[in-house]
Amino acid sequence: MNKVYVLRLGHRVSRDKRITTHVCLVARAFGASGCFITGDFDPGVIRTIDNVCKRWGGREFECTYVESWRSFLKDLRKNEQNIIVHLTMYGLNLPQVIDDIRAAYAAGRNIIIVVGSEKVPREVYELSNFNVAIGNQPHSEVAALAVFLDWLFEGKELSLRFSDANLVVIPQARGKKVVRVS
Repeated sequence: MNKVYVLRLGHRVSRDKRITTHVCLVARAFGASGCFITGDFDPGVIRTIDNVCKRWGGREFECTYVESWRSFLKDLRKNEQNIIVHLTMYGLNLPQVIDDIRAAYAAGRNIIIVVGSEKVPREVYELSNFNVAIGNQPHSEVAALAVFLDWLFEGKELSLRFSDANLVVIPQARGKKVVRVS
């Protein structure tokens, strides 16, 4: 079965802990199967995501460190089962390419979504099947990922429920209600 993964490029422990965590949280909550993190090795981020999955569900969500983004992307690119989608403000606008990406996903191909942190090397643009802009202005990679996943899954991810959740939010107009289910 095909899957969607996120590759977080260039994580910096001193600077990106919160943003990388948020990239992984958005990936999980919006329907991706996992995240790969490159840059500085940071077991704290992986531990945080594992803890969220244990409490809120989604234990099958994978959060893994990858030492070399370059060899990782090259290996992915060799397999025609995968398409690489790089989110960048310099790419083609999302409405222009989303139908092609959805069609590839519907045909059984895996999608690997690349989001950067520091300046993204030119080689990422070249290795990607799609360089996709979520608008052509500077913005957050977390926001870009959320918008992309929402368009990819056509809003269906907003109803996502994890069968292995220990905690579940009960939606209400006011206040907060969380119940323990196991």
